[in-house]
Amino acid sequence: MAFVQPPLPFDINALEPYGMKAETFEYHYGKHHKAYVDNLNKLTEGTELADKSLEEVIKTSFKDSSKVGIFNNAAQVWNHTFFWNSLKPGGGGTPTGDLAAKIDKDFGSFDKFKEEFSNAAATQFGSGWSWLIDDGGTLKVIKTPNAENPLAYGQKALLTLDVWEHAYYIDYRNARPAFIKNFLENLVNWDFATENLAKA
Repeated sequence: MAFVQPPLPFDINALEPYGMKAETFEYHYGKHHKAYVDNLNKLTEGTELADKSLEEVIKTSFKDSSKVGIFNNAAQVWNHTFFWNSLKPGGGGTPTGDLAAKIDKDFGSFDKFKEEFSNAAATQFGSGWSWLIDDGGTLKVIKTPNAENPLAYGQKALLTLDVWEHAYYIDYRNARPAFIKNFLENLVNWDFATENLAKA
């Protein structure tokens, strides 16, 4: 069974008023994400991995040096789908309820969380990701290079920001800090993060 690229959870132009052009998604979703799906299908066709879930493929291929290409493409399919769901039109602001209480407890304050998350996103050298994760019941901020993700390390992802250059170059050129700031102020989907926190 072939791996399928899920649809965007919003219209391609829905984030234009919030700092991300439709052109960004034409390239990022329409070309980059699609290429990872296409490559993954080519690499797994006719193998035992073709019938496994995306999550199983990631976990199986992560530390197998003979499957680096499979891992990179599978993880990037998963990462991008997770990233699209971390965004919403008119998002940002502050979380509420259990997630807000957990952030205050584990980071000291929401401002401290924002500082840690922004720093991780800004200091990830080259390509990668900034994540809010649940690591055994404690919320943490981590950054991962290239295609790596919390799933590969047995951690639960709550939220992510893609800091590969193609994620922000059309909108922000080389100003990654402005992209990070806009994400936190106008785009974060706290509902998605709250749903992930509640999952077993």
